[in-house]
Formats: sequence, structure tokens, C-alpha cells
Amino acid sequence: MKNFSTYLLALLMILINLNCDNNKAKETGEEDEILSEFVPQWAKSAVWYQIFPERFRNGDPSNDPKVEDIIGADPQEPPKQWEIHPWGSDWYKLQNYEKINGEPELWKHLIRRRYGGDLQGIIDKLDYIKDLGINAVYLNPVFDAPSLHKYDGASYHHIDPNFGPDPEGDRELMKHEDPLDHETWVWTKADELVLKLIDEAHKRNIRIIFDGVFNHMGINSFAFKDLVKNQQASPYKDWFIIKSWNDPDQNTEFDYEGWFGVKSLPEFKEDSLGIVKGPNDYIFNATERWMNPKGMGIQYGIDGWRLDVAFCVNHECWKRWRKHVRSINPEAYLTAEIVDTPDKVKPYMKGDEFDGEMNYNFAFTCAEFFFNPDSMSITADEFNIKLKELRELYPAGVACVCQNLFGSHDSNRIGSHIVNRGIWNFRDWGNYFGKSQAANNPDYKVRKPNEEELHLQKYFVIMQMTYVGAPMIFYGDEIGMWGANDPDCRKPMIWEDIEYEDEVYNPDGSKRKPDNVSQNKDLLAHYKKLITVRNDHKALQLGTYKTLTTDNEKDIFIFERRYKDEIIIVVLNNSENKQTIEVPVLFKKSYSDLLNDKKYTSKNKSITIELERKWGSILKVCK
Repeated sequence: MKNFSTYLLALLMILINLNCDNNKAKETGEEDEILSEFVPQWAKSAVWYQIFPERFRNGDPSNDPKVEDIIGADPQEPPKQWEIHPWGSDWYKLQNYEKINGEPELWKHLIRRRYGGDLQGIIDKLDYIKDLGINAVYLNPVFDAPSLHKYDGASYHHIDPNFGPDPEGDRELMKHEDPLDHETWVWTKADELVLKLIDEAHKRNIRIIFDGVFNHMGINSFAFKDLVKNQQASPYKDWFIIKSWNDPDQNTEFDYEGWFGVKSLPEFKEDSLGIVKGPNDYIFNATERWMNPKGMGIQYGIDGWRLDVAFCVNHECWKRWRKHVRSINPEAYLTAEIVDTPDKVKPYMKGDEFDGEMNYNFAFTCAEFFFNPDSMSITADEFNIKLKELRELYPAGVACVCQNLFGSHDSNRIGSHIVNRGIWNFRDWGNYFGKSQAANNPDYKVRKPNEEELHLQKYFVIMQMTYVGAPMIFYGDEIGMWGANDPDCRKPMIWEDIEYEDEVYNPDGSKRKPDNVSQNKDLLAHYKKLITVRNDHKALQLGTYKTLTTDNEKDIFIFERRYKDEIIIVVLNNSENKQTIEVPVLFKKSYSDLLNDKKYTSKNKSITIELERKWGSILKVCK
């Protein structure tokens, strides 16, 4: 039975907030627009930070994984020797224990590594996240799983024991529950620690969403292990897509469908209504556990979910699940991973499934305008058309809550993308994915971005923090981390209190010019400044959008954001040359450049400004 009082309180708060917003909106005509939207209003003001837990911070070395804790994760071959990898070591440098294993494939070494990142590490750095200006965090999977990435869930109702303070005690507790009966589920020390993380984040006005991997589980899952052992006699016999059973009489061996053929990720069975009853009920119970942790001394659970490979699950399943989620928390935010063309994304955003998406199409479009070489680039007019298509693709409010990212755990980091711009078009995801993996592409440059390349990253951030949608930063991008696509984008976070070796090794074992590994304070200051500008101005969070200028010849793009009497004009000089730009304005007033700390006064409905190459201006109308 749901915590009805919590539900009523949440509903009451929404009605109060809506009433306050609507009273303010009556004179501006915004009331009907707010009431017609299905997205949570708080998500429009979110600045997201994506954390890959195993690589963010080792806050408790006592819980570091042991070799038996990684059994079941790829690669399946057990290592001859294994240990926790040194946090500050050169990424491509093989440690002695790795050399003993003698694996010729580099990827096996890289994905077998564990650095010891955990929940305590995230808690310890919440003030860093707050100081950056972040008010919403997306955590890659934290549930029990043997891999570094946790997309091979052993369960969805327990946090990985190695993320908590007592791995052995947690695993012993878990042995005495019935996974099919949620009334028997225990709260482990790791479970309790994630509740502390949620509570501490909420005290800092930071929202938290979890990664829901509800298309498949791992071979270490309680369900799949029982299925392998008991075959047709297992209570989980209908959970997965079984091709054949282990039957000597029929001369057949056990076989099943893995996600995209990956055997370590057995897929759940679906029917016309989506995921079948057994796993569906389990997912619903696990969902409620983390959104409404009853009796655990915490007022609220997580604030929403990011859904992994959402395109792999039947629409009807998501419709039912959304109703369940919103019955627990009417303000919950649901975002989907759907890396596809806009027309394929649109059906998921009608109001009965998701509120937004990880906006890769925003990243693709920006890459084509800001970074691509001439032969692969788009004009200011084309940029405008593609952005307009994305804004108008969805019902009201959706574009405002989509997570506008560039790098992620599934793509090369923005700095390395810029270093390697032109290897392929980012929008061609299927081909670009492989081209941006250093192990698959010997021409991929793994070096540190130089000052010119970091300047281009700063330039993109101007767009990211001022455009329609909720910006999302992949951990470490703000301090200049670099890396090729998976697994190189998942390097350990750079902290000032850790000593790092220079990166001198290439993927093939050869050496290159040393790259110093340290936080880029100048880049960090730029991110902080732009995030502060966004957080301080409702026009950039909630405001309307209007394109003012697209000049293909001069490569200039100018747009306006407006909320009530607050007006902000963003000017982008995408040219390779410094330019004098005439900015059209409606009011003969003074304007303050929030980025470059300059003042202007309009004349004849225009402002004349000078902008360096590949740079921008954020003009605010002074009252």
C-alpha cells in the first residue's frame, strides 16, 4: 500500500505552487500554458550533472571490490591476478597485475578495472557539486551488479554492496529474503547509505534521479541464476526470452536472447502489453522502494528516473509504469535514452510515457555548427532550422526539460570530440560510435586538448547554458577531462588531493609526449560563470525563444530569450574571424554583457559589438 499521506502532501504542494504560478501568470497569459503541460516544472530550471559512480570518488577504501565481486561481469574469463587499480595512474599504462594476465585485447584490461568509486565519495563531494551550480544529479546505475557500469543488474531492489560500508554483511542479509516477495526485502547498509545521499542532496536543493535498466538483467541476477539451475521448474521460467531448454532427451542446450546478442545481458520477455507480469511486478515494486522508502527516516526518495535503452521496451509498458511513478510522486521527472532521429523519438513524448530525453540530437546539431570541418558543417540558417524542428517536435514544455548534453558515458568526451573533429559525423551514431573508440581506430588522437580546442569547448558551453532545455554536464568535463568513447570516457575523476601520473602511453603501448593530468581551473571558472548566469535568470530557464539573426555569410547566430520583463539576447560569432556585429534590439536602453563584463547602449534599434572568433555575448536589457 502506498504512503498515502506522502502522496497527498506532494499533490497539495503542486496545487499550491501551480496556484501561485497561475496567479502571477494571469496578466501575462501563461496560465493556460502551464496547466496544459505534463512535465514537472522544476525540471525546466535544472542544471544536470551526470555521475558514473565507480569512477567519481573513492570515499571508503574499506568497501573496495575483491576479485570474487566481479565474477559474472565481462570479460567472462577469470583473471590470473587482480587488484584495485591506482586512481591516479596513466590510463593506458598496464599495471603489473594486468601484465601477468597476458590479455592481448586492451579492452579486457580496461573494463576489468575497478577504482573503488562509491556512494560515500559522492556524498563527500556534494558541496563541490553545489558550488558548481548544479541542482540535479543523474546517477548511472547504482544497483547490485558485478560490472563497473552496473547495467548488468543482479537486482534492482538493492544498491551494490561495494558502494556501501559493509559488502559482506549486506550480501549475507540479502541471502535471507525472497526476491519475489517485496515484503521480505531487507535494507542493507548500502541501501541506507544511498538514502543518506538522497537526503543530503535534498538538503542542498539538489534533485537525484536513478538509472533504470528495465529491459534486461545480468547473468548474476537472482532470477537468471535460478532459471539456469532449475530450468522449466524455476519460478522465473517466464521472465526471459528462452530459445531452448537444457533437455538431454531432446538433445537441446539452454539458450536465451541477450540484449543485442550480448549474453551477459539476458532480455526480459515481452507481450503485447510490454514486459510480462513477473519482471513487470518486480520492476514496479523496486520503483516504489526508491521513490517512497517507507519507514526509513527520510521524507522523500528519488526525484525521477533515466530509462536505459527505452526504445527497446514496448510503449504500453512505459504508459503503465508512468502512471505508477506519478501515483507515488506527481512531480517525478522521467527521461529516456533514445538515440535516434527526431521522428523516432516523438512517440515517446506525448505525455503518457516520458517528460524528456537525453538530447543527443541537440549534441549532433551543435557539433555540425560549432565543430565540424567545412565539408561536414551546417550554415546558420540550417542550424536554425534543425533547432526549430527539435523545439517544435514535442508537446508544450518537453523541449524545456530535455537534457541538453554533449558528452556522456556512451560517447567520447567533448574535449576529445573537438580534438578529433572530422573523423566522422556525430549524427551518424552507428558509425561514429566505433570511429570514436581509440581501441578500434588507430587514427584517433588520445592526447589532451590544447588551448584552442578548450576555447571551442567554452564556446559550446555558452550555447548550452543559454538555449532552450536543461543543460547536462558529464562529470569532469567542467575541469577538462578528455577521453575517447567507451571505455575511455569513463576515466576516474580528477581531484586536487590526488596525485596523477602524466599520460604518456598510447593504446598500442607506445609512448607519446606527456600530458599533465590536473584540473583546468580556467575552464572550471567558465562553467561556474555560465551556470550562475543561467541559474540567476528565469529567461534562460523558462523564457520564450526567438531567432533574431542568421547570417550565413558572416557565420553569425543571434537569438532572444524572454520571460515577463526579463530579456536576454545571445550572440554567437561562429566565424574564424573577429567581427563587428550589429545586434537588433527593440528597446533604446542599456545592455549588460553578462559573459564579457561590458556595457552597451542601443542606437537606432541596434547595438554594435565586437566579438572574438568562435565566441559569444549574453546581453541583458538593463532596467
